[in-house]
Amino acid sequence: MVKRLRRLGFRFYRRGKGSHELWVRDADGRVVPVPRYKGKKIRKGTIRAIIREIGMSVEEFMGIG
Repeated sequence: MVKRLRRLGFRFYRRGKGSHELWVRDADGRVVPVPRYKGKKIRKGTIRAIIREIGMSVEEFMGIG
């Protein structure tokens, strides 16, 4: 998830509440919260919600290396 966000121009902004991080894209100022659970995978629905917040479709997001 983080690698793909970086490829889209996002960078780590700051820690959020709990085990979340906030990532920002300077080009448009979009801020996206990303959960960071040690040893756990991010659930499919959560990934889809993050992709929607970015403003992309799942297919577009998955097509990014």
